[in-house]
Amino acid sequence: MLLLSMISSPVVGEWETDNWLSNVIGPERLALGDEFGCHGYEGLGIDEESWTIGACRDYLTNLTEASRWGPNPISFGLSGIDLEPYTSAALIDAGFEIVGDGSVGGTDVLAFFESNGGTLEKTLADWSLLESVEQNSMVSIQWMARIHDLKVREDKDMILWLEQQDVWFTTWGEWHHHSLAGQRIDVTMEGSTIIASLDDSGSWSVPGSIMLGFVESPLSVTDGSSPFPDLDPDMRHLQVGWRPLPGGILLTLSPGQIVTIELSDEIGALIETPLPTFNGLHHSVTVVGYHTTNLFYWSSDFQNSELRFTWLVERPSSEEVGWLIPVLAISVMMAVPIAVRYLVNKDKMGSITPPAQ
Repeated sequence: MLLLSMISSPVVGEWETDNWLSNVIGPERLALGDEFGCHGYEGLGIDEESWTIGACRDYLTNLTEASRWGPNPISFGLSGIDLEPYTSAALIDAGFEIVGDGSVGGTDVLAFFESNGGTLEKTLADWSLLESVEQNSMVSIQWMARIHDLKVREDKDMILWLEQQDVWFTTWGEWHHHSLAGQRIDVTMEGSTIIASLDDSGSWSVPGSIMLGFVESPLSVTDGSSPFPDLDPDMRHLQVGWRPLPGGILLTLSPGQIVTIELSDEIGALIETPLPTFNGLHHSVTVVGYHTTNLFYWSSDFQNSELRFTWLVERPSSEEVGWLIPVLAISVMMAVPIAVRYLVNKDKMGSITPPAQ
């Protein structure tokens, strides 16, 4: 019975915890603006083991919040699989809103982000993909720090080039909710005053952006009695603020804010254009950390980077001990008493055997 128990398969459910998510690195990445989503449980597929969807969410939320904009994870990585309808339903029931790199199975509830920017892995990065991006599009670049315990080398030249581009560095959830928030901005005007407000109806409290077109000159932009912050044209990470444009202003405000714009003259005409991309930048980029089982390994090469990451966290399985070692140990344990008994009996027989004549 002991031998059988030692060589039998390990019980499903033996999992490790990546404590870097809650200690030092996780809080640092969260403060920078990264997002934590889910990628299930290591070695298990969500179509066959749909329980891993909610379990991954619970594992993550016990260790960290998902974003500076909201505590609950909303992004889930599919790794190229085609979702069955019941799996899509399980994702929605668990509170996920975004899936990436797979098929959503016909549902229009889940937003889909494709892996369209290649990889940061050295020698495999595709520069042509990143040099021909359409305006206002979202680019997702893959990153895995380990493949079968082998360290993956990042393409430092590509990273340096990316960090110099005039693009919005963001995450899946931030980009998605910023786009939705921009469409919810309510604008009213009276005389020479424009009032813009954004409701707080989203699952994350992400700011939205809008371009307001008019020919008059803006005299002041305020939030209540306080001046509304200026927005630097070179800013590439999401924040609230405003800046003048030829023929109007660009405005980014948070849910719950009410912003008042005073103009030089009574408004003749007003054009409202919600913006999917923050600060009028050309397009958006996120690096997606696939199968993130150890945040230290996955993030250690990017401590001072301008890039922002969507970490798809996967709960790592426990290190399994091969069955051969326990079997050998049992064999030794069984063999030693037998050998000792044999030697003892041999000594006894030698002591009672009469000497040869």
